[in-house]
Order: sequence, then C-alpha cells, then structure tokens
Amino acid sequence: MEFLENYIDGTYQAPSSGLYLDNVNPSTGQVYAKIPLSGEQDLAQAVDAAERALPLWSNMSANERSAVLLRLAAGIEARMGEFVQAESRDNGKPEKLAAHVDIPRAVSNFHFFATAIEHFASESHYMEKVGINFTTRRPIGIVGCISPWNLPLYLFSWKIAPALAAGNCVIAKPSEITPYTASLLGKIANEAGVPPGVLNILHGTGPEIGNAIVAHPKIKAISFTGGTATGQHIARVAAPMFKKLSLELGGKNPTVIFPDVDIEATVKEVFRSSFSNQGQICLCGSRIFIHDNIYEAFRNAFVEWVDSAKVSFPSDPKAQIGAVVSQGHMEKILNYIELAKEEGGVILTGGKRLKLDPPHHEGYYISPTVIEGLPNECRTNQEEIFGPVVTLMPFKDEAEVLNLANGTKYGLAASVWTQDLNRAHRMADRLEMGIVWVNSWLVRDLRTPFGGMKDSGVGREGGWEALRFFTEPKNIFIKYE
Repeated sequence: MEFLENYIDGTYQAPSSGLYLDNVNPSTGQVYAKIPLSGEQDLAQAVDAAERALPLWSNMSANERSAVLLRLAAGIEARMGEFVQAESRDNGKPEKLAAHVDIPRAVSNFHFFATAIEHFASESHYMEKVGINFTTRRPIGIVGCISPWNLPLYLFSWKIAPALAAGNCVIAKPSEITPYTASLLGKIANEAGVPPGVLNILHGTGPEIGNAIVAHPKIKAISFTGGTATGQHIARVAAPMFKKLSLELGGKNPTVIFPDVDIEATVKEVFRSSFSNQGQICLCGSRIFIHDNIYEAFRNAFVEWVDSAKVSFPSDPKAQIGAVVSQGHMEKILNYIELAKEEGGVILTGGKRLKLDPPHHEGYYISPTVIEGLPNECRTNQEEIFGPVVTLMPFKDEAEVLNLANGTKYGLAASVWTQDLNRAHRMADRLEMGIVWVNSWLVRDLRTPFGGMKDSGVGREGGWEALRFFTEPKNIFIKYE
C-alpha cells in the first residue's frame, strides 16, 4: 500500500495528524493508496514556507520564472507514460483519453503561461501638458488553488501555472478523490528548479484543508473549480476577508441542433460532447435540443451510436467510456436516472450499472444513458448530474429553443449545430453562456477567457484574464514640470 505525502517547502512530508484517506481505483473499486488527511498545522507549515519563498520568486524576472516553468512542462512531458497511467488509474477514465487530453493539456498549460508572462504588458495613459499615468502589475502574494477530480492534472495546472508565472507562491489542493498526479508534480517541480516553498501541495478533504485554505488570512486570493454549492460557501467565507475570487462552477449545458445539419456527422460529434470522460466534464452538453423536422431521424441515429459505444476498463485500447470517479458519484447518477423515470422520462438506452469481468467487476461503470419525454423544467433537466446521462427535447424555432436553452440557473457553455451563418451568429449572441461553440465542441485556445454566467461562476480564467487575476494593478502618476 502506497502512502502519498504532502509537498511542502520542496520536500514530501507526512500529514501532521498521522491520518490518511483511502484512494480508490474506480475501475476496480479497490483501495490502492492512502492520501494525507491534512489540517491547519500542515497549512501553517506551507504558509510559512511560502512567506519565506515569496521575496525570491516574486522578484525574479519574468524570463527567469518562464525558464523554470518551461522545464516543469518538459519534465511532465518526459514522463508522459507515468502520468497517463496514474491519471487513468486515479480517475477511471480510458488511458487513451488521458494520453490525448489530460496530460498533454497540462503540459500545454505550463508552456503557455511560461511564455505568456514574457509578453504580459501593462498600460500607460498620457495626459497632455499634465503628466503620465502608468500601471504596474505585481504578484498578489500567497494564493490558494483548489481543483476538481474530473480532469485532475489538467485543471490543477490550469490554476497553478498562471499563479506561478505571475510571481505568486501557491498553496494548492487537488481533489482527495484524484490526488495522484498532483502528488507526482512535486518531483517534477524539484527537478525543474522551483525554489522550495513556491509551490506547496496539500491533500485532504474540502471541509477540512480546503476550508482552511479559503479562511487563512495570509492567503490573498482563491481560484476554485467545482460545484456551485461549494462555490457559494467559499464566497461566504472569503468575501468578508476581501480576497480575490475566481469561481468556475457547475453547468447544465445545451446542445442545439438545427435541421440543416449533416445528421451522421453531427451525431458523432454530439456523442463526444455528451459522453467524453463519462460525461464528467463541466462543458459536456447534457440537454440536447433537436429541431422537430429531424427529431426522429437524429434521435434514432444518436441512440444507435450510443448503443455501439464500448464501456470498458481504462487500459482497454477500444474503451470509449470508462468508470465514473467514485461509488458515491455512481450512486448519485443512478439516483438521477430513477428520478427521470419518476418524472415521466423514457430511457431510450442505458440507464443501469454495468458489471465487467474480474478484476473490474466491482468498478463503477454506468451504461451511457439517453432519456426523452421530459419537460425542461423538471429536476433532471435543471440540476447538474455530471455523468453519462443526456436528455433529448424537440423544438420548433429559434425563439423557443433560446428560451429552453437559457432556462436554467446555469450559464457555462453551449454548442450550436447549423449551416446557416446568420442563425449561428444570432444564437451565439443570445445564448446566456460564457462559451458558445458553433459546429464544434471543446475547441480550446488558451488565449481566450474561460468561465460562465449566472450560477456557473465568477470571473474568467485563461490567457490575460488569468494573469490579471493573479496580479494587483497599481496606477502611478508622474507630473510633468
């Protein structure tokens, strides 16, 4: 049994409590490692280390910090196979998904922000015959980064890379459900020359170490990705302390399909947008709206495609869908499927737990599920399920589908499928979402702002938005004589 450790001040350390949590392999349902149950004493050590490291790191030139982060990116890439296997084992996702998405994108995050910081510029405002204003941007200081379990290293690096690039010291907490690749990152940081105390990684639960990070008075900003209810709690704790907050929260994303699409080609892409990572991506489309004129044809083709998808263990090269992340999450998803039936939904395919052959017979597998016959106002269509479950609903025209698509408390992402360019522009403009893809899904340019409206979050990540969040602007005026 392997015991993971916290990464504090450049070294691996056991939790002060001596207590550990089980780390379960979702594909087998078996415990394979132990995770530190960290507390306030561990956090105090990390904050002390970060305070000592901050003067050195924050006063390094952008070029010097860039070089360190580039070495960190290269270090992950050099151990790609190890990270892929660790991510897949921890999360239950197919190895080929971790190899094509999770770990390469983590490398890209470090590489992008390592180079972006060299081009990050502030502003000046010239006042004729008076003087000049110019803006400086300095690191905030010590910041907290709390990441989710669905894309563990990808979203972990999405936060800590810009924070480090901007010159901050970081106290980071990965999800206690998927901690392994974050734990590996400490070794890469040491090899890359990250000074001790600049990056600290604490493991444990949200109510304990996560809450302690949010409440600590010396941690000046919090970047969090996760559920809306947790985001609300973080805001209640952090707002009276006037901390900067970036909250990337839940979604109930619409997929809108007009009658002029190529049905066969669109079905394949909508399958991917619905069930990638077992539907455990905040950007997955879980409400699929199909125009009346093609509803039956698209539904039949889509269900046939879903029926053909292979649910299998992560190392199976033919696996399209793996295990969901935990037993508790599996039970939540299955409960929502039962709720959908109670609300009048018809299960077109899926809707049940799958049992694979040993040694994966106790894994957390759910057949991809397609449901029709539900109104948009029901709980199944209003609450985030975050699993391999989608609903199908017909619509008549743009006005109706805009009302349906916007008719939730969430506003994260949407995809629109049409060959009519004018319609695409109208829909994209009127959808109340932070991200809209047209005839595509999950195309990501790291320069663009990422985040949602309404209950899907506060602030934006990515590109200059992230570097602005992790810095404090100061205006300086110089008077002309």
